[in-house]
Amino acid sequence: MASGKSSGVAAANAAFQRKANADSAISSYAASPIDSPRASASSTSLSSLASTDAQPPMKNYGKLIDTYGNEFEVPDFTIKQIRDAIPKHCFERSNLRSFSYVARDIALLATTFYLWHNYVTPENIPSKAARVVLWGVYTFLQGLFGTGIWVLAHECGHGAFSASKTVCNVTGWFLHSALLVPYYSWQLSHSKHHKATGHMDRDMVFLPRNREQQATRLGKMVHELSELAEETPIVTLIHLFGQQLIGWWNYLLTNVTGHNNHERHREGRGQGKKNGFGGGVNHFDPRSPLYENRDAWAIVMSDIGIACTVSILVYLCKQFGTANMFVWYFLPYMWVNHWLVAITFLQHTDPSLPHYTEEEWDFVKGAAATIDREFGFIGRHLLHGIIETHVLHHYVSTIPFYNADEATEAIKPVMGKHYRADTKDGSIGFIKSMWKAARWCQWVEATEGAEGPGKGVLFFRNRNGLGTPPAKIAPASK
Repeated sequence: MASGKSSGVAAANAAFQRKANADSAISSYAASPIDSPRASASSTSLSSLASTDAQPPMKNYGKLIDTYGNEFEVPDFTIKQIRDAIPKHCFERSNLRSFSYVARDIALLATTFYLWHNYVTPENIPSKAARVVLWGVYTFLQGLFGTGIWVLAHECGHGAFSASKTVCNVTGWFLHSALLVPYYSWQLSHSKHHKATGHMDRDMVFLPRNREQQATRLGKMVHELSELAEETPIVTLIHLFGQQLIGWWNYLLTNVTGHNNHERHREGRGQGKKNGFGGGVNHFDPRSPLYENRDAWAIVMSDIGIACTVSILVYLCKQFGTANMFVWYFLPYMWVNHWLVAITFLQHTDPSLPHYTEEEWDFVKGAAATIDREFGFIGRHLLHGIIETHVLHHYVSTIPFYNADEATEAIKPVMGKHYRADTKDGSIGFIKSMWKAARWCQWVEATEGAEGPGKGVLFFRNRNGLGTPPAKIAPASK
């Protein structure tokens, strides 16, 4: 009976969504959700996007209200205005400077290991409790330094590390493989995330559920979401803990936070495939609908990189013991994954950020649907500013991180009120934002009473009585 009720709820919610889509004139499309063949921001390079200064057509969106209760206005500037505002030298990449950061981060990792391995010993520190605490500090520090390496490989994936594609890819492959990241596989899917940020049908990273999907997940009807009791904090905490502990590998293996429209893949790769374990959508299979036929070699190369690292780790475990390797490598590695997930989650999840349907999305709007945050010394120096300059990164991802602060300041006058940043309380504020985002941002829906194009601009809502309440919707007639 439970499954029957669940399927009935899902069917009713799907019917509701189809009606809503028809009402808002949001049409489905036959093109791939990954690479649309149309001349749009989803299938063109940033340089070609910058070649036009055409102002977007004016639309009457009506009154749009974000989760904080503030009135929202859709961005109206162009990518050319963004690029023209950035000083030319900000686009310059230096091999020497980039590799100096790689050397610095490797030196930090090696020095920390040397100090702890040689001095945090029973002979020097008799207290076992003290050694446990100090080795805990070791895993935290190595996690930060390892995340710095991850970010530099991320620079390689975007071509921001060097003007040479070969230098970028060889360096990125080695750095990411050392962290058990499938370099090319991630690079390809991440590129598609940049081409569809904030797009409800095609985004690849932390894509929120819409109202229908959230209701189905909870086994409720769409109209019932506005009537639900608060989610208990312990449930939120468990969800956050799971996200931070296994979120990265869950994404690699199941595409858990990416779109699930794989049947629209233009090469037919997505037929019968869906997100989830065993669904055929992952970052390791050359046949995955996350990629095209031409990408097969890159996926294999990524898998070879992972296999090489696993082989080395197995050898080291045999030589030095699994317990030692657990502390030396695997616990810091878990810290790296934690920071990666936290950073990405908070770059794209905030009560002030919109998402867009196919009909209302474009590249400029999507890139503006991101937010900069502040993580103090750790963020700006150890993590190479990936937290503090993310908005700029979504407009021009080839600008190296060491020029990103200047470039960010240059685009602020162009973006005006559309530039978003949450720097309150610095590093502590960043950590607190994880809880806030989890409590405030549970699904997205249109502003209550929205008409016309306004129905295609969606904002976060929640069942916890925080911020703008969910729209009250009349039950669907039978």
